[in-house]
Amino acid sequence: MARDVIMPALGLAQETGKIVRWLKAAGEMVAKGEPIMEIETDKITVEIEAPAAGILDDLRAAVGHDVPVGHVVAVIRALDDSPAPATAAPVAANDDAGEIGPRNVYSSPVAARMVAEHGLDLARIKPQGGRVEKADVVAYLADQPAAAVARLSPASPKARRLAAERELDLRAVVGTGPGGAVLYADVLAFDDERGTGTIYRAPTNDDQSEQRRIDTAPSFFVPRPSSDRATSTISTAWRVVAERTAQSWSSVPHFYLVREVDAGRLQQWRAAARSRSPEKLSVTDLLVKLVALALRDHPRLNASWQNGTIQHNPAINIGLAVAIEDGLLVPVIHGADGLRLREIAARRNEIVGRAQAGKLRPDDLRDGTFTISNLGMYNVDAFNAIVNPPNAAILAVGRIADRVVPLDGQPAVRPTMVLTLSCDHRVVSGVHGAQFLDALANLIEEPLRAVE
Repeated sequence: MARDVIMPALGLAQETGKIVRWLKAAGEMVAKGEPIMEIETDKITVEIEAPAAGILDDLRAAVGHDVPVGHVVAVIRALDDSPAPATAAPVAANDDAGEIGPRNVYSSPVAARMVAEHGLDLARIKPQGGRVEKADVVAYLADQPAAAVARLSPASPKARRLAAERELDLRAVVGTGPGGAVLYADVLAFDDERGTGTIYRAPTNDDQSEQRRIDTAPSFFVPRPSSDRATSTISTAWRVVAERTAQSWSSVPHFYLVREVDAGRLQQWRAAARSRSPEKLSVTDLLVKLVALALRDHPRLNASWQNGTIQHNPAINIGLAVAIEDGLLVPVIHGADGLRLREIAARRNEIVGRAQAGKLRPDDLRDGTFTISNLGMYNVDAFNAIVNPPNAAILAVGRIADRVVPLDGQPAVRPTMVLTLSCDHRVVSGVHGAQFLDALANLIEEPLRAVE
C-alpha cells in the first residue's frame, strides 16, 4: 500500500515549507525513519524522515520551491505495488495553498522542474506522448508572447501579496530566488528604488547566472548586481528576523525596566559550581536557573497575549537568543525551573551547538515562555531587547564589569551587571515587571537563596 509523504507543519504559524534537497532519489529503497528530504521553514532547516518503508516515488516538489503545509510531495510505495505512471508536476514557488495542479497530468522529472521554474500550468501543455517531456515545455514556452512568459515568472506568495498591496508590476522586479523567483525582499528593494527614480530592467540569463554564483558565496551580506546603488541581498533566516522584529516593534506596546545588580556572589557561585560540575557552566546557565525560579513566584511574566486574552503558561521554558551566521534563533530550555545547573548547562551546550550547525530540531524551538538575550560576552554594558512574541517579556543582559558603587556610605569597586527587562504592556504592568526584576536582582546578589 502506498504512503503519502506530506509537507509537515513544524510551527503553529507555518504556511509553507521549502524543499532544500532530496536526500533520496526516486526509485530508491528507503527504511522507515530514514531521512529522505531536507526542508526549510521560516525558523529552521530540518531533515524529514520517511513515514514508512518502501520505494520512494512520484516526487512532486522540486528543490527550492515552497510547498503548502499538508500537501503531498512524494509517495512511498510498497515493494508489491505497481509503479506510478510518472512523476506528477511539483508545486511551483508561486502556488498558493489550495491551488495545486491536476494530479491526472504527469511529466518527466526534467519537465516538471521546468514547469515549476516558470510557474506554468501543466494542464495547458499538450504532450506529444503519454506524459509531458522537456521538449513539450520548450515548445510551449516558444509559443508564448514575451509578456506572457514574464507574467508567469515565479514569485513567492509573500512577494505577490506585497506587490498587489503596493500596486507593483512583478514583471519589472529582478528576482534573486531559485530560478530567478521574485522574493519578498526583491519587491521591497524594487519599491525603494522606484521611489528614487531608478528604472529596473528585465532580468537576463546572465543576470540570473551571476545571482546564482553570488547566492553560493559564504558571506553574510552579498552585493546585488542589478542596482545602480549599493544594496545587499539577505538570507531567508535574516529576512524572517527582520519581519518578526518589525512586527513585534509595531504591534507590541513595549516598556523597559533597568536594574544594576552586584554580581560578586554570582561569580563566586559560578566558580564553586564549576569545580563540582563536569559541564562548563556559564553566567547564562546561572541566569537561566535564577530567572526560572523568579518566574515561579511571578507567573505574569511567564504569560502570553493570545487573541485578546492573557494566556498563562503552566511550564517555565526559557528561550536563549542565539546568533547564527545568517540570522537569529531562540532555542528553548524546557522546564528550566526543575533542572539542576549541570542539566541546564548540558542542554544549553546541546541546543546552541545545534543552532550554530544548522541542525536544530522542531522541538528545540517550541513553547518558549520567556527569553534571555545575553551580550555580555561582547563587552556590551546594556541594551534594550525587542519582545519575542508570544512571550510577554525578554531580559537583556550586559557584561559583568568593575564599577564604582556606594557601599555602606563609601565608594567601592564592585563587579556589577546591568539587566534590562522589556515587557509587553498588554500582559505585564509596571508593577508586575518591577516586582519580578527586584526578585531576580535579589537572587543574583544572594544566589544561595536559590539552593536553600
